[in-house]
Amino acid sequence: MSNGFLGQPVNRRTFVQGSALATGAFFINTKFSRSMLADVPTSPFTTPWVQPLAFAPYKIPIPFGQQYSTPINEANFQRFDEFRPQKFYEVNVCETMHRAHPQLAFSPHSSYDGMCPGPTFMMRYGEPVFTRINNCMPSVVQGFGSCDVITHVHNGHHAPESDGGPWDLYNPGCCHDHHWPNIYAGGDELEAKGTLFYHDHCHDFTSQNVYRGMAGFFLLFDHRDSGNENDPNPDAFRLPSGVPDGKRVKNRYDIPLVFADRNYDANGMLTMDLMNMDGILGDKHLVNGRVQPYFEVERRKYRFRLLNSGISRYMDLWLSNGMAFQYLANDGNMITKPLTLQNVKLGVAERGDIVVDFSQLPASTTALYLVNRAEQTNGRGPTGNTLPMNQSHQLLKFIIRPETNVPDNSRVPTTLRALPAMDRPVVAERTWHLTRTNGMWTVNGNLFDQNRCDAACKIGTAEIWNFSTAGGWAHPMHNHCEEPRYLTYNGQPVAGTTHEARKDVHGMWPGESMSVYIKFRDWVGKYPMHCHNLIHEDHAMMVRWDIVP
Repeated sequence: MSNGFLGQPVNRRTFVQGSALATGAFFINTKFSRSMLADVPTSPFTTPWVQPLAFAPYKIPIPFGQQYSTPINEANFQRFDEFRPQKFYEVNVCETMHRAHPQLAFSPHSSYDGMCPGPTFMMRYGEPVFTRINNCMPSVVQGFGSCDVITHVHNGHHAPESDGGPWDLYNPGCCHDHHWPNIYAGGDELEAKGTLFYHDHCHDFTSQNVYRGMAGFFLLFDHRDSGNENDPNPDAFRLPSGVPDGKRVKNRYDIPLVFADRNYDANGMLTMDLMNMDGILGDKHLVNGRVQPYFEVERRKYRFRLLNSGISRYMDLWLSNGMAFQYLANDGNMITKPLTLQNVKLGVAERGDIVVDFSQLPASTTALYLVNRAEQTNGRGPTGNTLPMNQSHQLLKFIIRPETNVPDNSRVPTTLRALPAMDRPVVAERTWHLTRTNGMWTVNGNLFDQNRCDAACKIGTAEIWNFSTAGGWAHPMHNHCEEPRYLTYNGQPVAGTTHEARKDVHGMWPGESMSVYIKFRDWVGKYPMHCHNLIHEDHAMMVRWDIVP
């Protein structure tokens, strides 16, 4: 068995706080195994590029008339009758055996529907859905992690009862219902989002459950970003797309890529250093759940949705030949105009949509690599250095098919989405200082307390939030439900820069600061904001903020 619990889960925060007073006898009686206290081993060697890139199947709605074993309690959900569900889904969270490479062992993972990553939700604005997520985990997990779960759609604009806040965790044998209305925030089409994802958000165990495999894509489409490169609508972007074929997609040119890094013990079993509160870096690099896969591509345009789902690692993604691509979206949001870039920097949970045109390659090019050039040696964050190309982490190999003149009806439009107006009155200004206090991660000097509201924000208004970091640490900050716009970054105005955008994760590299404008609409209730270095979140860099009437 890999490093982990011998019995019921014990959160690391409690363990570390208690161990400050402990004697050696404590380590004999604790539920933590001795192997958990050892240094993380170097993972076994794995041969790269021996397995193809995997694709999660689309999640299929359940037929009308075949719905849930217990009825929906409509009274539990805000505006349910206004956004009555048109589709219904059911998901099982369960333990499964998974291996990321043929030279590694099968290890116990937590999963959505037995898959790592989980199935891809394909959603459309204007089509409200209802999803029941069953906790089918065993009462005692194998290895690390928790049997309790709660699912959050990251960057979703959902009422708190369907948001998946960490305080809503539930036990094996129970379920949690989610009403996802799929509406534009504030009814504003300019608030459209495209590339979202979902993951576990269990209080104190988010990092462990996500590390065990609990994440998947949640894609939203509308009449502009329609998912159809042949769309006759003149307003449609007609970006590279796929052709649905039952549960999967054939001739697929819209490619979600979820990046993660993991560690394995000498037996090839998934392992996690549970005593590391700074941040965990893996030495195996996974794309869509597999170590260093390959992907055959045609000589045409592809849309890649890049998601950094790691625990603590930052990324600076390049193509190995240095070729440029078109950058379309910042997190879930289309920017105003495509940018021609050579690289994309992603903190944990940040996303970026790009279009790569493989037809621009010389006929002699048969292979290309997607690489991470961010130098990072520990959980403190990236050093700021860019690794030489020949020392970078190779993540994915593109095998270029020889055929030329491949049909391609897709395009990259010259304009995308304008920014929504900052049209709500600013009624307050708040400061969030991210630091370390007595070995724990804090916001404004406080550890997370789910019973304490750190900001009560009035619906229909806006506020300015100021963020700062200390100690040379990186903190990718994420707030649920509402999505801010930058006003300044490192004290400088953002107009005309790449920071002139909406963001749901703020990378906050070491020493950075920012001010944002955020408005509150549609829902009332409590939400979290936290560092998405998931080790920091669990220890306990998170606040509760409320939208109030």
